[in-house]
Amino acid sequence: MERSAANIAKFVIPSVVGILLFMVPVHVDGAWTIVVKLIADAIGGVLGGVLPLLCVIVITISAVLGVAAFGKPSFITSYPMVSETFATTPVWAIIRVVGAVFGWLAYFQVGAETDSPIGLFTNDGTGGFVLNDLITVLVVIFLLAGLLLPLLLDFGLLEFIGALLTRVMRPLFKIPGRAAVDCVTSWIGDGTLGVMLAANQYDDGYYSAREASIVATTFSAVSITFSIVVLSQVDLMEYFGIYYLAICLIGVVCAIVVPRIPPLSLKKDTYLVEGNAMPETLPEGYTSLTSYGIDLALKRVSECQDPSQFLRNGVANAAGMWFGVLPVVMCIGTLALVLANYTPVFDWLGVPFLPLLEALGVPEAAAASKTMIVGFTDMFTPSVIAAETVTSPMTRFIIAVISVTQLIYLSEVGGMILGSKIPVGLGELFLLFLERTLISLLIVAPLAHLIFHG
Repeated sequence: MERSAANIAKFVIPSVVGILLFMVPVHVDGAWTIVVKLIADAIGGVLGGVLPLLCVIVITISAVLGVAAFGKPSFITSYPMVSETFATTPVWAIIRVVGAVFGWLAYFQVGAETDSPIGLFTNDGTGGFVLNDLITVLVVIFLLAGLLLPLLLDFGLLEFIGALLTRVMRPLFKIPGRAAVDCVTSWIGDGTLGVMLAANQYDDGYYSAREASIVATTFSAVSITFSIVVLSQVDLMEYFGIYYLAICLIGVVCAIVVPRIPPLSLKKDTYLVEGNAMPETLPEGYTSLTSYGIDLALKRVSECQDPSQFLRNGVANAAGMWFGVLPVVMCIGTLALVLANYTPVFDWLGVPFLPLLEALGVPEAAAASKTMIVGFTDMFTPSVIAAETVTSPMTRFIIAVISVTQLIYLSEVGGMILGSKIPVGLGELFLLFLERTLISLLIVAPLAHLIFHG
């Protein structure tokens, strides 16, 4: 594509708008966030009480059409977008159905105020939390981000950044340079946006199975906003500077180490769509990565001249997240929180960490061990437990850091990964969670000794 001012503008203007929406932090009401999140919050405020009903309707449609798809009716098979959205395997169809059941039970609060067994799945600490506090946020984010993500995806920004950063990202993290956009979007905005980007890039053939798995499980970082909430939960906001530096340090170490060990190291470089991956070396005829990146960006722009294609891509993104991911989060998030709140399963799983915590000199090691695995269900649960059961500031600091750097929690990011085409199963997610927990603990414990004991 010719490097004319008009063509350059077609690359620069949508990309800059996308950066402003998704990647530039803004300070509003004393907190840092991004414009997309502000818009989502405004929409959520207007819709208010309608959102829970909307969510259960979406989940129900997903379950009904997911089951109906096995009969291959023409109203599904005749439309590629519909077929991609609702055709699934028997296991995932069951998860969608269970998610719909949990959704309606939580919506009507069946048994929530009683001691009945069904109340375990519907109260404010389990299904009620997932429906009213989590999915009602995700449903707006998914719609808005799905419609607007093509600004980052379809106008050459990833190609340009990818060309500039491949020599950094590939040797350090074993992923393409374009993954830097996923990382920044997650860090400033939200980890769910990072997973959406990774899933989209994998579906379109820009990431291999291995690369998508690494990006989704390693670079879908917890946002600054969530980190602040976790630290405030354990009443240690005066340590925010060193706290966030510790999170960044551990995140980089995990991003270097985890892709080089199983299960991520065993993933194959296979693509859902062949021919879209960027070359690893500078092609002949180019003297700089910048020049190469501009040409790649303009080539990508030339493929997106039709405005209706922008809309189709956005609708497909939003539909995939609404009907594919929301039921998974409802089902798995509810089950995980039931296990965390009403069974000793995570207490038992935390016992193996007790000797390590004691060896690292962590005060109140027994109480801390109970928080090590429970973060697999939800990121906030460890800090809530720490605030209630741990008195040592050093131990609360360690728990607050680890709960963020563990990264993979089923109530949101983990559920999203499982609901996407990214080839990472539940067992692999748990293994990755354990690896990140051990690495985090080995780094933050000595650091905490320096901070609190000089």
